[in-house]
Amino acid sequence: MKSNTQYPNVMVMDHPLIQHKLSILRDVGTGAKVFRELVKELAMLMAFEATRGFQLTETTVTTPITETTTYVLAGKKVAVIPILRAGLGMVEGILELIPAARVGHVGLYRDPETLQPVEYYCKLPEDIGERDILIVDPMLATGGSAAAAVQFLRERGARSINLLVLIAAPEGIEEVVKNCEDVCIYTCCVDSHLNDHGYIVPGLGDAGDRLFGTK
Repeated sequence: MKSNTQYPNVMVMDHPLIQHKLSILRDVGTGAKVFRELVKELAMLMAFEATRGFQLTETTVTTPITETTTYVLAGKKVAVIPILRAGLGMVEGILELIPAARVGHVGLYRDPETLQPVEYYCKLPEDIGERDILIVDPMLATGGSAAAAVQFLRERGARSINLLVLIAAPEGIEEVVKNCEDVCIYTCCVDSHLNDHGYIVPGLGDAGDRLFGTK
């Protein structure tokens, strides 16, 4: 994992397994079933890296041989917050790694006149302010939805927030960094740019449609 030279709070996960799976994910010939499996696997690998900074505390266990000092997580409470709908595809992989995490949901749509993100659904754990939050969404394109999700969570008391995306565009990174300076962005790749329709280039198309077999 390496930090982006332009944005220190953007971490690019360059692990060979991640890059290999991302290549298959991008392929237009990859069907919905395999696509879903890859999104799940990539989310798990990303969460493994994104939780590297979690603190440990000493404990004592008895092995079949003797008593020994070991380490466990220091009371970390985690919340996974997918941005509907594509973010749902990343939840299961993270829960397999962190089964005690709570899951909230944020639904957003873009107002056709103002072009601003509008919240239509938000359901969060009651103790959201006490949890380390992982907002998940496969694509960080314009960054409007991600920045709005961070703002909505903060209005409800959230403090520690990180963003996990499979692919990011420079435009999306700039939007999040501008509005959410203390949020760390974890991504598998920073692509070239957005096209005239707001799709990431080269990207992987519409992640939600590819996950759920819709058009």
